[in-house]
Amino acid sequence: MLILLPPSEGKAAPRRGKPLDLTTLSSPVLTDARATVLDALVELCVGDPEIAARTLDLSRSQLDLLALNARAASAPTARADAVYTGVLYDALGFATLSPAAKRRASSRVAVTSSLFGLVRPGDRIPSYRLSGDASLPGLGAVAGVWREALGPAVTEALGTGLLVDLRSGTYAAFWRPPADLAERVATVRVLHEVEGRRQVVSHFNKATKGRIVRDLLEDGRDPRSPARLAEALADLGWTVEVGERTAKGTQLDVVVRAV
Repeated sequence: MLILLPPSEGKAAPRRGKPLDLTTLSSPVLTDARATVLDALVELCVGDPEIAARTLDLSRSQLDLLALNARAASAPTARADAVYTGVLYDALGFATLSPAAKRRASSRVAVTSSLFGLVRPGDRIPSYRLSGDASLPGLGAVAGVWREALGPAVTEALGTGLLVDLRSGTYAAFWRPPADLAERVATVRVLHEVEGRRQVVSHFNKATKGRIVRDLLEDGRDPRSPARLAEALADLGWTVEVGERTAKGTQLDVVVRAV
């Protein structure tokens, strides 16, 4: 099983640690693409701050993020599971997983990153700010870079297992599973039901996805199909509705009433 997560906008900035070494990251097939995006981001952020802020859609109160990006190639790094923060990652709680669940996370979880493409929990990365919908001078949309590069990396990481896609729409556009993988793809949507009406609420959507991943990692089962995943989630106390399989995979709706 491979669980694909979106990154977080907010990140913890490591105060000490080895500088970034792209050759040590998982999925070495992405090294060249990572270097290309990193170079373009650093070049932008060491230049005119007004142009950089406008390009990255940063406000005046966020100009410190330009300096963070400018030194991304040499800044201290930490494990990705300590760098990514925010609602989903707080609910997942990598640091408080049991030892067995942490081992499972290392092989079953990957984060889609606008700077690094695909990141495993143990990969050492710096803090950075680069949204998934950003475009960089001389490079264009970062999503376009990853659409060209991510396929082999995700396919290799997936192997013969089930893909559990929890990415948001922005990061889902980086790579879409081909039709020949559809029987092994489960996309998960979280719906908040109040008085019979259902809606997607961003904050609770992220928190619920974090709790789902935590439950799956602690449980330890390795479902091989969307139907088996739905069974596992139901056993863990979640209300799950299974959609029809399409060329894009099978959608599972997790319905929550208390958030």
